[in-house]
Amino acid sequence: MNKPIDLRSDTVTRPTDAMRRAIAEAEVGDDMFGNDPTVARLEARVCEITGMQAAVFVPSGTMANQIAIRSQTEPGDEVVCHPDSHIVHYETGGPAALSGVTTRFADGPRGTFTADTLRGLVRPDDQHFAVTRLVSLENTHNRGRGRVWPMEQLHAVVGTAHELGLRAHVDGARLWNASVASGHSVREILGDADSVSVCFSKGLGAPVGSAFASDAATVKRARRFRKMFGGAMRQAGVLAAARAACPRPPHRPPRRRPRQRPIARRAARRDPRRHLAAGSGRDQPGVLRSLRSPRPCPGCVRRGSPPKVCSCSPRGPARSGR
Repeated sequence: MNKPIDLRSDTVTRPTDAMRRAIAEAEVGDDMFGNDPTVARLEARVCEITGMQAAVFVPSGTMANQIAIRSQTEPGDEVVCHPDSHIVHYETGGPAALSGVTTRFADGPRGTFTADTLRGLVRPDDQHFAVTRLVSLENTHNRGRGRVWPMEQLHAVVGTAHELGLRAHVDGARLWNASVASGHSVREILGDADSVSVCFSKGLGAPVGSAFASDAATVKRARRFRKMFGGAMRQAGVLAAARAACPRPPHRPPRRRPRQRPIARRAARRDPRRHLAAGSGRDQPGVLRSLRSPRPCPGCVRRGSPPKVCSCSPRGPARSGR
């Protein structure tokens, strides 16, 4: 019997045999003393791909985002982000609890917003207001069904942020997917962004791990907060080694197109009561998710609505589980 394909999340991947061998044979040291060679090589590779000066290996995407916020703000500051951002919905109130910052929402379609929207949200220099310090952009956008930021739009927002005296962080947990979908390298996508978080346990299939990259001074500060937040590790090379065994360099787009859309069509044909959504076009690789419950709610049954158009079923995307 064929083994079922688990489409709950891109986090349910299992390490390959090559990853397991790399983990078992990893050259390790003590990362807290800065002498784990496998971690050092991974951090250097992240710098090479992103174009940043320095990088730090962390256990999760959530921690990468949280040290990004803490290292680039002070308590009482304000962070501008989309209302559907991962840092708002899926990081347990971390910006407030760990960094003491508030968030202000820049709304727009499927997780994106414009430079003009950002410009209208930055608070004036007045003792009554929080200081707007950082803007966070999520690319690809989880709750936007895998929406990839158009590169020119992202660059415009980053440029406006710098013009207004803000720093710009890219939550790039799935930035590899954006690179594949757009045909642009990670470095091209980031442009002049000040920092980025990237995840190895999603599109790359490694069992654990993320990284935060920025300029050297910011990463030095971030390492201190990694320790404060409980993310400092010792022989972390056994985790970092799995990334070295990933089958394809993340900055090189594959020859074949993503398969989400054909899978969505086949799944919908097999069960017409369940509609699956996937993105369309080069800038929308898509996240497979159910748009309709296979069973309508009792209210829709009483109104005579057929199951495939049930208007009351849950529509939210699956939790990302970073």
